Order: sequence, then structure tokens, then C-alpha cells
Amino acid sequence: MIMEWPVADAFWTPFLVAKDKGYYKDAGLDVTITPPPTVADTMKFLGTAQADMAFTTTLDVLFARDQDAPVVATGSYGGSNNWGLIAKAPFDLPQVKGKTVGIYNDAWSKAQLSLMLNSVGLKLSDVKLVTAADDTVPLLLQDKVDVITGVTNAESSEIRSTGGFDPFFMPARDHGAPNTPIFVVAGNTEWLKKNPDQARSFMAASIKGLDDAVQNPTAALEVFKKMYPSADMGFVTDAWNTTVGILKPQQPPFVQSDQQWEGLLKAAVDQGLVKSVGAPNTYWTNDYLPK
Repeated sequence: MIMEWPVADAFWTPFLVAKDKGYYKDAGLDVTITPPPTVADTMKFLGTAQADMAFTTTLDVLFARDQDAPVVATGSYGGSNNWGLIAKAPFDLPQVKGKTVGIYNDAWSKAQLSLMLNSVGLKLSDVKLVTAADDTVPLLLQDKVDVITGVTNAESSEIRSTGGFDPFFMPARDHGAPNTPIFVVAGNTEWLKKNPDQARSFMAASIKGLDDAVQNPTAALEVFKKMYPSADMGFVTDAWNTTVGILKPQQPPFVQSDQQWEGLLKAAVDQGLVKSVGAPNTYWTNDYLPK
């Protein structure tokens, strides 16, 4: 299993618990959880069958499919979009005109910001973008920008754990962006077709790990700490506890639907990220989830 980030983060917790508790082993699987060399390599590993499964993003699956890569989402990690704008104090969206916005250099962040701005009659040119190499939080804490982009269980968690305060969060889903889950589990379609029973066993064992990690976050964090003792557990703890709140409402776990994908596909075309898209159900499948 290839992951979404070169360094272990709280999002990995369900899979780490499944491995630590022997759920994969009990299912007859030998699972190796591997970080990619860079954030751009996850889909390369999955698409070229160097990995069988992946933890990745919905947009990465869309981009990979646009390049005819043999990948498909086998489970959504939560049921909503928790990306948005983060600031030290509350603000109204029209007030960002002329302000500085810390952002990452990826197409989807700019696309979602553009959709938010469009909802109040603004454009990207109405704000000054300050690109962060790998973390927008320091830009905000050091007052180098007025607002940053991020998610509730990463950037907001980092601010709480390092900055010592609870930041203001404005959800993109409430201001013109699609309510599409950010993260998914995905599989190499060729491997899935050849190994359907193993794929179902993997998803079932992962669900056990997710259920345990959600029901007992403290024990799950001990597993994380055991596997990655050098991690910043203050940040990881806040991030996982926030993630639990995102995962709990999704029942049954990992289940997907056309509705989850439709907004993303439309936005990707409207924002010029891809020229065209297929039917929503060509990007995802529930076939490997427990019946």
C-alpha cells in the first residue's frame, strides 16, 4: 500500500491499527504500508503496479484516469469536503479582496479557491497568492499572510497544537466548491481484477482498523506512536481526533456514490483542470466492500 505523503501522518491511523492488530495477517494478507518518495509519486506507483493499493486523493484518481492509468477508488475516506480558508479571526468572504492568501502549488487548491471567490463575485486576481512549499501554517502564524488554505484535520490541527489557539475555518463546500471527500483508498484495476478476494479482504480488514481507531482514538494513537516514535504527537493527536469526527458520520465506512463524485468532475472541467471526464461511476467502485 502506497500512501499519500512522504512522512507518516494521522490519516494513516486506521491502516496502521489494522496492521498492528493483525487484521491483515488474519485475512491472509502481507501488507506493507509505504510512504512515497514525493507527494507526486503515489499515483505513479499505483498506476504502474509497483503498489496494489493506495491512500490518495479523489483528484489524484481523476488526474490518473485522465492519463488512462489503471486506477479506481475503492473507498472514500469520510463523506465530505473539509477544505477551506483558515484565519486567526472570523471574516466574511468578500473581505478577502486585496488580502494575501497562503496556498499550496497544486491545481485543486487554486480551483477550490477560485470557486469560493466566484461565489461572491471575486477572482483569483483579486487576492495576492503566497505559495508555500510544504506548509501554509507558518505563513499565518508569522503574519506573512492574512488567510491560508487547508483542511480542518491538518492545518487547523497544526495551528491548535503549535499556535495554541483555535483558528477560524470557512468551509469551501458552503461557498461554491463541491462537497466531495478529499481522500480515498484506491486500487490498481489490473490487480483488483486478478485478485478480487484479496482486495475484498484488504478493504474488510481496513474497515476493522478504522472502526477500532474511531472507537478508541487513544489506543490508536499509541499504535501510531509505537510505529513512528519521532512523530509530533501533539499535532498527530489533534489531527486524528478531528479526523474521527469526519469519519464517524460515514456509515457504512468507505462507501461511495455518484453524488460524491459529480461535483468534483464538473468543477474539474469548469476550472480547466481536465478537458473532459467520464461517467461518475467509472472513477469509483463499492465492489470490494463487505456486502
